[in-house]
Amino acid sequence: MRTLSSPVKIAIAILGTVAIGSLSGLATANSVTTWYVTLEKPFFNPPNWIFGPVWTLLYILMGYAAGRVWTSTANEGVKRGALTAYVIQLLLNAAWSILFFALHAPLVALVEMLLLWATVVWCMRWFIQVDALAWKLLVPYILWVSFAAVLNGAIVALN
Repeated sequence: MRTLSSPVKIAIAILGTVAIGSLSGLATANSVTTWYVTLEKPFFNPPNWIFGPVWTLLYILMGYAAGRVWTSTANEGVKRGALTAYVIQLLLNAAWSILFFALHAPLVALVEMLLLWATVVWCMRWFIQVDALAWKLLVPYILWVSFAAVLNGAIVALN
C-alpha cells in the first residue's frame, strides 16, 4: 500500500477541516436571518457578513496546522495525541453551531464554548510539541474562540 505524500496529507487536512466547518455552517444558515436577529446583542457584535470569511480563513489555517502535524517526523505517539486533540476540538467547534443556532440554546452553547476553549488550548499544547509553526497557526483561532465566548456570554446576559 502506497503512503500519501505530504502535500496530499496537508490538502486532506485542510479540505476535511473546511468541510466540517461548512457542515456546521449549515446549522447556522437558517437561524441567522430568523431567530438570531430577534436576540439582543452587545455593541461589539460584528456584522453577520464577517463570520463567513473569518471562519473560512481560520479553518484553512487550522487544517494546514493539522496537516503539518500529520506530516511531521515527530514521535508517532505525540502526533497521535496531537491529532486526537485536534479532532476533538474540531467536533466541539461544530457542536457549538448546532447548540447555539439549530437548538437555540445560547446558555448550553456557552458552557460548550468554554469546553471548546479548553480543548483548543489542550490541542495547542500538543501541537507545540510537534511543530512550532502549527502551534502559531492556531493562535488566531484561540483568539477568535475567546472573542466568541465573550460574545456568547454577552448574548446570554442580554437575553
